[in-house]
Amino acid sequence: MSGEILYVFIVLAAAIGLFISDKLRLDLVAILVILALSLGGVLSPSEAVAGFGAPVVLLIAALFIVGEGLFYTGIAFTLGDQIVKLAGNREAGLIVVLMLAVGGLSAFMSSTGAVAIFIPVAVRLATKSGLAPNRLLMPMATGALIGGMLTLIGTPPNLIASQQLVKAGLAPFSFFGFTPIGLIIMATAAGYMLLVGRHMLPASLGEDNQRRDRRTLSDLAAAYGIEGHMVRLRLQADSPMVGQTVVQAGLRTRYGITVFGLERHGRLRSHVMTVLSDTLFEAGDILFAVDSAQEAALFAEEQRADILTFEADKYSVAARDLGLADVLLLPHGGLLGQTLTQNRFRQTYDLSVLAIARKGVPLTGNFANEPLAFGDALLVGGSWAQIRALRGQNSDFAVLSFPEELEENAPGHDRAWLAMLVVALMLGLMAFKVVPTVMAAILASVLMVLAGCVKPSRIYRSINWQSLVLIAGMLPMAKALEKTGGLNLMVETMMGLVGDGSPMLVMAALFVLTSGLSQVISNTATTVLVVPVAFGLAQLMGVQPQPFLMTVALSASSAFATPVASPVNTLVLGPGQYRFADFVKVGLPLQVLVMVVTLAVVPVFFPF
Repeated sequence: MSGEILYVFIVLAAAIGLFISDKLRLDLVAILVILALSLGGVLSPSEAVAGFGAPVVLLIAALFIVGEGLFYTGIAFTLGDQIVKLAGNREAGLIVVLMLAVGGLSAFMSSTGAVAIFIPVAVRLATKSGLAPNRLLMPMATGALIGGMLTLIGTPPNLIASQQLVKAGLAPFSFFGFTPIGLIIMATAAGYMLLVGRHMLPASLGEDNQRRDRRTLSDLAAAYGIEGHMVRLRLQADSPMVGQTVVQAGLRTRYGITVFGLERHGRLRSHVMTVLSDTLFEAGDILFAVDSAQEAALFAEEQRADILTFEADKYSVAARDLGLADVLLLPHGGLLGQTLTQNRFRQTYDLSVLAIARKGVPLTGNFANEPLAFGDALLVGGSWAQIRALRGQNSDFAVLSFPEELEENAPGHDRAWLAMLVVALMLGLMAFKVVPTVMAAILASVLMVLAGCVKPSRIYRSINWQSLVLIAGMLPMAKALEKTGGLNLMVETMMGLVGDGSPMLVMAALFVLTSGLSQVISNTATTVLVVPVAFGLAQLMGVQPQPFLMTVALSASSAFATPVASPVNTLVLGPGQYRFADFVKVGLPLQVLVMVVTLAVVPVFFPF
């Protein structure tokens, strides 16, 4: 062993030791690796920093921006709602559905892209279910890696193994040749995550409890006693309110009804809007209102309107555009001693007062003429933009709490169709290889910004820089191992130990070698290196090469045990706030389990 190879192995061992100890940030360790390889003379300065210009780094940065577009336009929330319908709010169900959804997508596109798309979905699901994101993100990443095992195009190692057969004049693996084995591994991994893996994930109890303490829109409505008083009223064509504003109609004074929003049907679709002081009512408008005085029947009769039910789905429609918050009146504010009519609250703040609580007890009946007092808490409703504006300084009242839906509200939901078109274009370009994957992702990120699906101010904040630095810093390690001959030494040593063994023993050695190397270099580079060795061993032993090559391809996608083993793992590192040891603790047993399944199943479908 040369001195250069020994030095690289020492740097690699030191990096792994620092990763496991969790004494330094992972991205800082990666920077130290760059310095060690450059200052040690193994790599030139340009080679040491080449990782920052690597396509995979640019790909991940672009996909972070695409993911921000899905979050900003609400697509992530919609996907999350659909998953909740399938799995409910139970952790076990969410894990299974997420693994299957991301795995299915990864079978036909980059697993890195699939994870980037689903990260905001998983975070949204965790928030809605009262879970910490780290309970879902690692299982999701595992599902994405296994999804690459489902088809020939799922991941580059599959194609490399198949191409080796073509070079030898043999039939390549079929498109779905990987599918039966991949499905068995997916089922095994899902069972492992449900029975064992999820119990080893960090609990993050403090963050979890903080989410559970947050109040929802329903909680706020119940606290003020209006949950059973919310109604929907549709104005008939001959309603005297048509052409009037809410101020002119005087609904609160006459009926004790507070209108806080309306649904208006256009030519192509309906939309929900807040009711401002100058909003003119139109025939067919559906009003969202609070009937504090129980006078909806009288209103419907005199104003010629239909009373509609306020079901859960209509509540969701309203909550997409309309929000609530509760505020507390300050002692020296200008609202004290005046009624809501006198202080022109709606005209001043573009918000409606839906209820008043005095000394913690909600006022009943028509409170239109009730003078406001110090200490009164008001439940206000309006557009999410106006609810957000309450975060600013105000001398009249202080905000007590915002609903958790404020964080989930998608300001750009009207551009969701544009974001979906951009993602569909990106997936099409990737799947059919019209352009390189990195170019497809960069194009999609630019289109997201140009289409207004990502705010320019959010471009750089949407990128997880720790993940990018970590990947860019560890990529030169692969170059150093290859340049010094370290990779060849590792392969030759392993094959020298088991070269004369049984086919099953050789398969096990190939799995260990490939998955081990994939922890520190890309699975593509590992497969390129190991596939010729696997094919040569099959020829020497006089057995069919397919089981050996299939084992190499599957093991290349089984690098679950470190956050630097795959960009997929690195992507969830930051959002999940994982430590290096978390991946080892959860991923290493799964890696062993997948190896056992591979050794048992591959010879069944591809006999020796």
